[in-house]
Amino acid sequence: MELACFENRELSWLRFNERVLEEAEDERVPLCERLTFLSIFQSNLDEFFMVRIGSLHDQMLLDKESRENKTHMTPGEQIDAALSRIRELCRRRDATYAAVLEKLREQGISIVNFRNISSESSSYLKEMFQREFMPLLSTYIVGKKQTFPFLRNKEIYAIAVLANRTEKKQKIGIVPCAGDVFPRLIEIPERKGCFILAEDLILHCLPSLFPGYRVVSKTLARITRNADIDADSIYDEDLNYRDHMAEVVRLRQKLCPVRLELSRQIGADIISRLCGLLKLDVQRVYEYDTPLDVSFLFRIEDTLRSHAELFYAPRHPQQTPDIVESRPVIDQVLEKDVLLHYPYQSIRPFLRMLSEAAHDPTVVSIRMTLYRLARDSKVVEALVEAAENGKQVDVLVELKARFDEENNIVWSRRLERAGCHVIYGVEKLKVHSKLCLITRKTEEGIQYITQIGTGNYNEKTSRLYTDLSLMTADRQIGEEAAQVFQALMLGETVDHMATLMVAPHCLQGKLIDLIDGEIHKARNGEAGHIRLKVNSLTDKTLMDKLIEASQAGVAIDMVVRGICCLRGGVPGLTDNIHIISIVGRFLEHSRIYIFGDGDDARCYIASADWMTRNTLRRVEVAVPILVPAIKERIEKIFDILWNDNVQARDQMPDGAYVRRFPGTKPALSSQNWLYDDAYRRAAERGQ
Repeated sequence: MELACFENRELSWLRFNERVLEEAEDERVPLCERLTFLSIFQSNLDEFFMVRIGSLHDQMLLDKESRENKTHMTPGEQIDAALSRIRELCRRRDATYAAVLEKLREQGISIVNFRNISSESSSYLKEMFQREFMPLLSTYIVGKKQTFPFLRNKEIYAIAVLANRTEKKQKIGIVPCAGDVFPRLIEIPERKGCFILAEDLILHCLPSLFPGYRVVSKTLARITRNADIDADSIYDEDLNYRDHMAEVVRLRQKLCPVRLELSRQIGADIISRLCGLLKLDVQRVYEYDTPLDVSFLFRIEDTLRSHAELFYAPRHPQQTPDIVESRPVIDQVLEKDVLLHYPYQSIRPFLRMLSEAAHDPTVVSIRMTLYRLARDSKVVEALVEAAENGKQVDVLVELKARFDEENNIVWSRRLERAGCHVIYGVEKLKVHSKLCLITRKTEEGIQYITQIGTGNYNEKTSRLYTDLSLMTADRQIGEEAAQVFQALMLGETVDHMATLMVAPHCLQGKLIDLIDGEIHKARNGEAGHIRLKVNSLTDKTLMDKLIEASQAGVAIDMVVRGICCLRGGVPGLTDNIHIISIVGRFLEHSRIYIFGDGDDARCYIASADWMTRNTLRRVEVAVPILVPAIKERIEKIFDILWNDNVQARDQMPDGAYVRRFPGTKPALSSQNWLYDDAYRRAAERGQ
């Protein structure tokens, strides 16, 4: 019976990507934003195959009978269930793409192929192919004397089934359609707004690339490779760790394929041969009506920028009313705690504070943990400036931030050249915390200014993700942040904290204690209440404790954007647990934990989701909100999210999600409301 409470992690993630697809399907969403959601759906699915299917594939090789701890499915059962669900979603994706293409035609934009262009245009494109494409293309024929070429992850290839008069067995020809060599979108002459994809042009002209052969059939192909490589398991202590991670990035490109996508049907025998050459199960082959890579849709959006009605209304992060522009930020944070709420409020006050610290003669040191950074990072600029000004700058750069390894390797070198002390994390743990500590030596003694956030120090994503950032001069918080950094510099982690909650040793247990506090209230006839906002919920220990709390009568309200392995509303088990998910214009990324109500409520913001990897296998930090006005503001933010009836979906007891609609109530989009509120607060301060 208890299994009814749980959802498989992989299937729950696919439910989340379904919610992304729903935004692309929704005709209320502006047309170009629907294109964006289609692109996000694809990139999400690519990562799912590279990381999750890749991980399950590795688990099967190690122990195919092992079972995950929630729904007790084996790796093979999880893969089979996921692949079946993905086929359903991709059929919906194909239908959505066709519907969006029809809407684009109304705007004068068409994606065509050789079946629906004039003979004049066809001749022009063939001449262009001969002149501009053919000299740059490589061709491969798979045979006894030619080994099967290495196919790069997520790149598109034209595949030809070839026959000639002298050989009975058909051969396979392969042509890379390298996206970095040719423009992906080719405009048809004298037909403004009419485009053909480069790979479709190459596919059409394949016969000219294989003289002496007859092209029996052809298709476009794209493979996805496993990216789930364990960096620590192959680490040699004699190597420089940064060089080691650069090697990990290189090795990832060569891991085994986990998916083959095709643009049209070819013979089953050819598919079988391809799968044999790729060492891939035929069940991992997908045939689509949609282009294999829809990232070109962003280019389409660019051609329509002048049509404002096709996009969301412009919104710009506002200046917080809690910071006066004419005074140093450091001085103001010394006077009071400041909370920034991205993207509604600008990250600029934090960047100003870093820059001030770089020049402040009383600042002795700046310490930061960096996980993901913008390409043109002002955070790094400030740290470099501080080091060049003689400050002690200690920076933990997490080189294992998946798919950001190369970017972080570049920044670590830049920081080291400037004189910063750079370390690369803790053995077998990722450092995922968002922590910055500025230490000042003044006539009054040592002062700490601590920034703790829910999101990365990335100026770009601060305009796209919802996150919270607390800047405080609280001495206890500063002293404990200093202990965290001291441990990290020694390659260790803290095992006791009085105020902060710090994974891996001082988070999960404290969360259990806080839940127990609400259980105790409920069992003594008081109102127990827990409010949580996280990206994902998979930690079995914490979920078991929430089930216990629900059975004790604690009301539990959760906003879980993505994976949620707990089902609310299951009779007798999770009756008092209610879960919603919000998917909209901005990615919901902030983490909020609230235990209790009123003045006695315990409120935290954190870098950690409620996943075992966060609570036990990463360095994460949660900070209590000690200022009543800020705590009240965070509770208000949660209430607005909880009452969203435009972008929110209610989770059902079977794990499905049902979209909310306003009905007779006024429409409330939490993201629009919070932006309107940021504009209002900024305007009131300006008056």
